[in-house]
Amino acid sequence: MKDKKKVIVAMSGGVDSSVTAALLLEQGYDVSGVTMQIWDTSQVENGDEHLGCCSLTAVEDARSVAVKLGIPFYVMNFRDIFEEKVIGYFMDEYLRGRTPNPCIACNMHVKFAALLDRALSLGVHYIATGHYARLGFSEKYGRYTVRRPADRKKDQTYVLYGLTQRQLAHTLMPLGEYTKDQVRKLAADIGLRVADKAESQEICFVLDDNYRNFLREKTKDIKPGPFVNMRGEAIGEHKGIPFYTIGQRRGLGIAAGERLYVIKIDPVHNVITLGPEKAILGSDLIAEDINMVLYDQLAGQVELATQIRYNGRPAPATVVPLPDGRLRVHFHRPLRAITPGQAVVFYQGDYLVGGGTIASAG
Repeated sequence: MKDKKKVIVAMSGGVDSSVTAALLLEQGYDVSGVTMQIWDTSQVENGDEHLGCCSLTAVEDARSVAVKLGIPFYVMNFRDIFEEKVIGYFMDEYLRGRTPNPCIACNMHVKFAALLDRALSLGVHYIATGHYARLGFSEKYGRYTVRRPADRKKDQTYVLYGLTQRQLAHTLMPLGEYTKDQVRKLAADIGLRVADKAESQEICFVLDDNYRNFLREKTKDIKPGPFVNMRGEAIGEHKGIPFYTIGQRRGLGIAAGERLYVIKIDPVHNVITLGPEKAILGSDLIAEDINMVLYDQLAGQVELATQIRYNGRPAPATVVPLPDGRLRVHFHRPLRAITPGQAVVFYQGDYLVGGGTIASAG
């Protein structure tokens, strides 16, 4: 590469970001590694265990990889913006009776916004991450695009729908062409000690994988209230709105002649409606906070493969733009537990079209 382009790799201490740095170095980039300090180190330690993506162990794993590769390594503090845009959002959504996706919020506000801005201010051309997705500029669409990766089992395009054209122009994701097994083999061949490191936990700041405990520690605004049936009759007491999500069956503590599921959450009146399984099926939703990737905007009604969960299968749906910028989505067949607060993401073949947040379901 004649003019070596500078790239900062967001290194979590895991195998994916480590191999990302190695691949870009091999491709001729001027590579530096950065671990983002987004959470108090003391709060991601559990006894002798160091958990999470900014624990002491994670930082030291990332640093050891950087030393092995011979690249500069830095730790950058993003705790304030993470506290506001991810932790604050996470808590607010649950208190509103919605189910948040903190990984998407982190991508939107921290990794591909704050980190990118910091990198560009330092004269760096790109940031890079270990996401499994294929990025590039499409002559056909005249835009930067996101496509599903070679390893469909590791597809992370669902959490990337919020990327803007500016961000995509300055982002590299070299793992899009590899499978996870290939990535681990590359790490082993290079001699990286993280080659067999286990996957990180889903929510990096919830140490025991129990978000309810985290919410109990962080807020006093959680109060018990009534469970009601589909007729509005009280049939029990819930422990607090944030502890439940649409479609939930386990942990309700209700003895009934049939299996009951969370059908509706009313945070204003602190009431949760329970009902039979058929009541959690729905065919329609309204999406807000829309970001389009493949197009600047949808010109009109269109049929798109639509996904409402990270690990869910896309389902055929009719998507209709509304005058207020939101989208109406009608699925061709009913889906289980369409959940306000979660992301709804649209695809056209392998291409990520865009997405938004589920505002309401019907």
